[in-house]
Amino acid sequence: QVQLVESGGGLVRPGGSLKLSCVASERFGGRYVMAWFRQVPGDQREPVAAISSNGNLDYDDSVKGRFTISRDIAKNTMYLEMSSLKPEDTAIYYCNVKIFGVSPTMLEYWGQGTQVTVSS
Repeated sequence: QVQLVESGGGLVRPGGSLKLSCVASERFGGRYVMAWFRQVPGDQREPVAAISSNGNLDYDDSVKGRFTISRDIAKNTMYLEMSSLKPEDTAIYYCNVKIFGVSPTMLEYWGQGTQVTVSS
């Protein structure tokens, strides 16, 4: 199965920047969507940003204009560049991959999460 490992979380002051990385154990040759989710205690895990195998991008309104999702295909790595960080961005950030085979086949994998804390 696919393994995903996140890194890059930490403590940052409001207005600061942080870059998260997610390394996958393999390159995906077919159709897929890679995404970042985040979760705070007591809340559901919610999508933040996504990028598909054909390069389509999607962002949650709460991060649009501040966060940028990207990928390095050769390195099997996805990134989330975060700027103008706010205290409400504090959460555990998770890497997610959905791999689509012949319909309706779909496989989904999650990383272990990395903590992002925005505080003065």
